[in-house]
Amino acid sequence: MEARPSAARPSVLSLNINSRSALHAAYMPFIKNGGLFIPTPKAYNPGDEVFMLLQLMDDPAKLAIKGKVVWITPAHAQNGKTQGVGVQFAPDDASAAAKIKIEQVLGSALGSSRPTHTL
Repeated sequence: MEARPSAARPSVLSLNINSRSALHAAYMPFIKNGGLFIPTPKAYNPGDEVFMLLQLMDDPAKLAIKGKVVWITPAHAQNGKTQGVGVQFAPDDASAAAKIKIEQVLGSALGSSRPTHTL
């Protein structure tokens, strides 16, 4: 009997965003399909697949979003940046719906020049 390598299951990241300003700081509209910065001490590599469970403010529903790590902010990064990963949303219907919902919540804050975790 030949052993087959099993596909690694994507890591699950749970994120509860309690305010519009926190969502603005985490959201990455400049990435194709959208994305979020997720603070985490866990080590990831670019390209790692992840599964996000996102809860926005008072909405009891959690958005299930597939994505992949597109950048890493390491511990002790310059300028006191928060350690974590930037995750690009997958090109699927659930991710597209999450992107629309996030952008509706952010509204005019999308064009704000306030600092974010991303750039």
